[in-house]
Amino acid sequence: MATHARKLPHTELIAAEDTSDTPAYGRRCAKPGCVAAAAWQCAVCARLGMRGAPGWFCSPECFQGWRSFHEKLHQAARLKNAQQAIANVKALDTGVGACAPPAGFCGYTGYTGSLRPWEVTPYRPVRREIARPDYAYTQRSLAEEEAQRSGSVPRLRPEQVERLRAACEVARAVLDAAGAAVDVGVTTDDLDAIVHEECMRRDAYPSPLNYYGFPKSCCTSVNEVICHGIPDRRPLQDGDIVDIDVTVYYNGYHGDLNETYLVGRVDRASKRLVKNAYDCLQAGIASVRPGRALCDIGAVIERQARRHGHSVVRGYCGHGIHELFHGPPNIPHYAKNRAVGVAQPGMAFTIEPMICAGSARDVLWPDRWTAVTADGKRSAQFEETLLVTPVGVEVLTAKNDASPRYFWQRDGWEEE
Repeated sequence: MATHARKLPHTELIAAEDTSDTPAYGRRCAKPGCVAAAAWQCAVCARLGMRGAPGWFCSPECFQGWRSFHEKLHQAARLKNAQQAIANVKALDTGVGACAPPAGFCGYTGYTGSLRPWEVTPYRPVRREIARPDYAYTQRSLAEEEAQRSGSVPRLRPEQVERLRAACEVARAVLDAAGAAVDVGVTTDDLDAIVHEECMRRDAYPSPLNYYGFPKSCCTSVNEVICHGIPDRRPLQDGDIVDIDVTVYYNGYHGDLNETYLVGRVDRASKRLVKNAYDCLQAGIASVRPGRALCDIGAVIERQARRHGHSVVRGYCGHGIHELFHGPPNIPHYAKNRAVGVAQPGMAFTIEPMICAGSARDVLWPDRWTAVTADGKRSAQFEETLLVTPVGVEVLTAKNDASPRYFWQRDGWEEE
């Protein structure tokens, strides 16, 4: 049986007794002379990515008795990680030494910008006791496919709303944790690892994982990537922008949101693009009210985008969300669309406009997921899960008091 990891105060240890993901079977205490079975892992070792017997102890007492010697391993690991980060940056600059890209990219010449795929690490395991959506093992959601055929849009009952709200609160906490880690040299695979671990800590399933074969726990879309970028081992560079799209399945419901983050010192045009992507989302949210045609949302969004010379992607749209990851209604983000129906109390859906600095036409990479701009210019996106109420709309994934603030909430952000 798997158990939750728990932190022991003041000792920097994590208890991980025989979980399916971090088995303690056969481990012995790292303190010399002690042969007891180990069930405690050094938290610093875990954060530094150190694996193996030296990071495991039988008890807090043994850990404390060997701590001063054990911490020398941390120094060596930090040095190794720093050297690897330098090597990664050199590989980016020279194009030599980059990790092998995923299968299917050999000989591909259709890149529209400077971004290239890097190595994608294997699936991350999910604890056995965590509830999974119907596609977690099969890669295919029969319930979603039936809902799309019927076109029926559910109106959630109060108890369903509360379960959706709880999932959205978890999704917000997970995204905030990943967003706080964005920095130069951090890989998108690192961000995916944070998303995955934060989901595990909260007994939530990362909804993208194995959804029609998607190999990771979140989407990370860098620079010219419009959406559905697959996290890989490419380190983020100074001046990049990266969208992190998080969805969690918790207590039978999905909560979905994303934000675009700045990496290091970003040029003014990219900052304005990111800010306008947020403003487009807010304009769309403000337009939602009971009885309003869903097709009207896109007109409001496109008007805001064009005000600053930006374009709106047409190939991807918002969607209904509840027990299903994606369901009716579709929410296009552009004017003169053919969305069917009107907003009614109890409906839940996402708005997630993808805003581009140049062309909004998308090109799909050979992985069949990563959509990039046709001209290689940058794209930014923000997303929230919404609930239509009798008087308007509620943002279920809204920032809370613990959430980091947006960069434009600082004075003089355009001049930084």
